Amino acid sequence: MRLRSNESRAIHPHTALKAVDWRAAKAGLRTIAMIEAVKGLFVLLVAVALLHNLHKNLGEAAANLVRDLHINPEWQYGRIFIEAADKLDDGKVWAMASAALGYSAMRIVEAYGLWNRRIWAEWFALVSGALYIPFEIYEVILRRTWLPWALLSMNVLIVAYVTHIRRTA
Repeated sequence: MRLRSNESRAIHPHTALKAVDWRAAKAGLRTIAMIEAVKGLFVLLVAVALLHNLHKNLGEAAANLVRDLHINPEWQYGRIFIEAADKLDDGKVWAMASAALGYSAMRIVEAYGLWNRRIWAEWFALVSGALYIPFEIYEVILRRTWLPWALLSMNVLIVAYVTHIRRTA
């Protein structure tokens, strides 16, 4: 297609299709994008660790990890972790690693979209964040420690912020 001399290939942000949210604050969305990217990369590391331990005694590997992290293996959660790892076979490890890779990819794609202020990513962050809130409330009620409170608070702030962005767009 030939362009006339007064036509330009660049699309001005205000005339572009509504795929990019030009009104949303870049810093806010990029902060959320970084959080999502960190979550995605952490779960990716978990998937790699699972695959690295294929065909190994996972109970022994879990006991070594608990020891390396200076966690008492007799502590309830340390013991549960070791016992659960001991029951895993290669098929379950593949399934867990596959799920972790899928989740990781989803979080990294979301981070990319938020970093670039894509409207679809804002909606995705809003829906996925809201889905976690009931489970996080349950964890707060069940555990009553600082970590579930921190996760719930961060997620509520993210959902509230993205809701505000979508309502004012």
